[in-house]
Amino acid sequence: MPPPADIVKVAIEWPGAYPKLMEIDQKKPLSAIIKEVCDGWSLANHEYFALQHADSSNFYITEKNRNEIKNGTILRLTTSPAQNAQQLHERIQSSSMDAKLEALKDLASLSRDVTFAQEFINLDGVSLLTQMVESGTERYQKLQKIMKPCFGDMLSFTLTAFVELMDHGIVSWDTFSVAFIKKIASFVNKSGMDISILQRSLAILESMVLNSHDLYQKVAQEITIGQLIPHLQGTDQEIQTYTIAVINALFLKAPDERRQEMANILAQKQLRSIILTHVIRAQRAINNEMAHQLYVLQVLTFNLLEDRMMTKMDPQDQAQRDIIFELRRIAFDAESEPSNSSGSMEKRKSMYTRDYKKLGFINHVNPAMDFTQTPPGMLALDNMLYFAKHHQDAYIRIVLENSSREDKHECPFGRSSIELTKMLCEILKVGELPSETCNDFHPMFFTHDRSFEEFFCICIQLLNKTWKEMRATSEDFNKVMQVVKEQVMRALTTKPSSLDQFKCKLQNLSYTEILKIRQSERMNQEDFQSRPILELKEKIQPEILELIKQQRLNRLVEGTCFRKLNCRRRQDKFWYCRLSPNHKVLHYGDLEESPQGEVPHDSLQDKLPVADIKAVVTGKDCPHMKEKGALKQNKNSAIPGFPPHAERCELME
Repeated sequence: MPPPADIVKVAIEWPGAYPKLMEIDQKKPLSAIIKEVCDGWSLANHEYFALQHADSSNFYITEKNRNEIKNGTILRLTTSPAQNAQQLHERIQSSSMDAKLEALKDLASLSRDVTFAQEFINLDGVSLLTQMVESGTERYQKLQKIMKPCFGDMLSFTLTAFVELMDHGIVSWDTFSVAFIKKIASFVNKSGMDISILQRSLAILESMVLNSHDLYQKVAQEITIGQLIPHLQGTDQEIQTYTIAVINALFLKAPDERRQEMANILAQKQLRSIILTHVIRAQRAINNEMAHQLYVLQVLTFNLLEDRMMTKMDPQDQAQRDIIFELRRIAFDAESEPSNSSGSMEKRKSMYTRDYKKLGFINHVNPAMDFTQTPPGMLALDNMLYFAKHHQDAYIRIVLENSSREDKHECPFGRSSIELTKMLCEILKVGELPSETCNDFHPMFFTHDRSFEEFFCICIQLLNKTWKEMRATSEDFNKVMQVVKEQVMRALTTKPSSLDQFKCKLQNLSYTEILKIRQSERMNQEDFQSRPILELKEKIQPEILELIKQQRLNRLVEGTCFRKLNCRRRQDKFWYCRLSPNHKVLHYGDLEESPQGEVPHDSLQDKLPVADIKAVVTGKDCPHMKEKGALKQNKNSAIPGFPPHAERCELME
């Protein structure tokens, strides 16, 4: 018969005595159980005793947590929290250095327990510790040279106890004096400070900044970024972690108008480069807490983009309109500008409208209207200008390449950039506060001062490449964006160490590869591997394949109209091709205009027996594609299918 659920079998220890095996009735008051234990060892005044876990935690058993006791737990009979707090409160004020040191060591350990902490705080223990830090340390300053190890340990245990007590959230951070803040800041600013003291001091400063607006202002006056940087250049990862935590806290709590100024200071002090060299690329693994702090810094840095992301373009603002003019100038060259005479005004407007269409804006007449939606607002235009200026060859290639395509197949650079910027902001959660548990930082964003802009430049080229691989039309725009998002997300999950490595990851994630991955993932799902599904698949597969074959033949019989391209890529003629109903002959011929329905066989002049077809070549193996590739070797032809630069200017005029 199993024991009652309320009975727990435990072992209880007492120093100098054999442990007792005992059954605890959880229905009985805890005080009655303690009295029973004390009576067994003939100990008087049971109210001065308590039970605690005998493991490393040493946490006290209370009425609130007693239900956590399991069968086989080892407990210890010890002094009650109130008694312990009273004794330690007296011992840490001892005139004996050794007694004080031992008491502070015990206090640092016991303060982790909220039950003890409450009792010690009730004795105004936190105030006593702050007084010891403010004035007590100076009392022993003269002894520091001859008793440095003792002094360092004493201060370390004092600060550890303070941190543990404050972590329980019982005492408000707003109660501390400027003298205490200055003292803690001095430990951080002083070179050669003991590691444990520095670590606790940084932890205290972080908590002050995060938990009190008034203390943020006071700490910001005492600590500068320049004073924190040297701690990042050391080899202790714990110190580096706490240092970045303090920087993050100052960043997070800074007023909006101060945040950009602080970011500029961080850039001047080369914080990114220092973190990359001494933290991310150091010869050691990054622990979870460091990863979290790097993630927080990454989020806070990207959140600086929120202002531009949520700023609409003012169509009447000439400075903003000049950015669009600059995009046009870089793409189509300033030489093509007409003169400023009044007679050319209409020509100028017409040319601008034509060029804005080539740039892929939705509003060809006034492209400023494309940037009135938030997000991404002006951030999209900032990205486009950065790409045009810093990756000019790629920018010109994308714009001119797409402006030469048939309208429905062009990848609109303007619209793509706006939607891509919005998508990247969503992926990086721009504008959202950092999560308290996430540690998803990306090393590549610490390799460049303009990492978001470079990220965009890589992704806009990916989008153009994917568009071509999908042979997309304007109706497929959202589908392309979904594929690009998947490509970017999959590449990011591999945590590339640099932007170049990210670019290489994307090269291996072509549209074809994405389709393979999707198919593989679908097939690997448990449902698809079950016996009934596999049996059904095997049974209907021949029927499905035959159906696909018939659908393809029917499509060939219906026929298709193609555009004919001459050497200058003009598309003013058509030709039609269809398979005969008996599937033996291909009928084809030229047409003057695009047909509205099927073209009869007898109107197509040329025939090709299917039996005479020896092979079908596609893609780069086609003769006209090989000719196109040869043209690339011609130094006068910068872009495949495009006239040389001089002719291009003539055409634009």
